[in-house]
Amino acid sequence: MKRFLSYEFLIPVAIIFGLAPFVSEPHLIGKLRMLAAGELSRPIDIFDLVLHGLPLFLLGIRVVYDVVGRMRGERPGSS
Repeated sequence: MKRFLSYEFLIPVAIIFGLAPFVSEPHLIGKLRMLAAGELSRPIDIFDLVLHGLPLFLLGIRVVYDVVGRMRGERPGSS
């Protein structure tokens, strides 16, 4: 589990999934715009938002986990 949530894995996956497709507007940006406008209603659009946003969400959780661990005086990477 530690390897799966390592920065070496999460950062590239978050960049790739967050910016895909690279040609036009990334799906994550488009789906967030749809969400803000209240137009995110089709199941495929919700799935797309989750798919492209999950690695970024997991990266955020990992960062918060490490920051809280350091504030408590735990060693980094001891999870």
